[in-house]
Amino acid sequence: MFASFGFPVNLDEYPLFLRLAKIDLNRDHFAIFGSAPLFIRGIISEPQDLDIVARGPAWDKACQLGEPTFDTPCQDPIIHFWGGRIEVFREWLPPCCDTDKLIDEADLFGGFRFVQPEFVVAYKSILNRPKDLAHIEALRSLLHVDKLLRRK
Repeated sequence: MFASFGFPVNLDEYPLFLRLAKIDLNRDHFAIFGSAPLFIRGIISEPQDLDIVARGPAWDKACQLGEPTFDTPCQDPIIHFWGGRIEVFREWLPPCCDTDKLIDEADLFGGFRFVQPEFVVAYKSILNRPKDLAHIEALRSLLHVDKLLRRK
């Protein structure tokens, strides 16, 4: 699936995405979550970290390359890369959505899958931090415009 929105961003210019590419996870089996889907849509500047939800071959490779830790409230495993700036999750936190759905319905930008904005809104609504409230408002505007464009 390709997004109807997107900025002409060359992800090769951003160290986090270069590092993610070097990890070489199977791109059909992971999606980028957190704030990066806002970045790719031009809502925020470059993200400080990348949150990845992975399954099957992508999760297995991440486990081969790194050591899972269990430092989340739900004790779900996370694998940290590049000093914790790239984190790979087997399930998203809290488990608001099915991992397969998040990955299969993700938008493609620059060869990477980015979780749909609707799921980002749901997650950030749960967190309800000040920065998340601003992100939610921007995403809701994007979703409204996107729905209008799809009607035409």
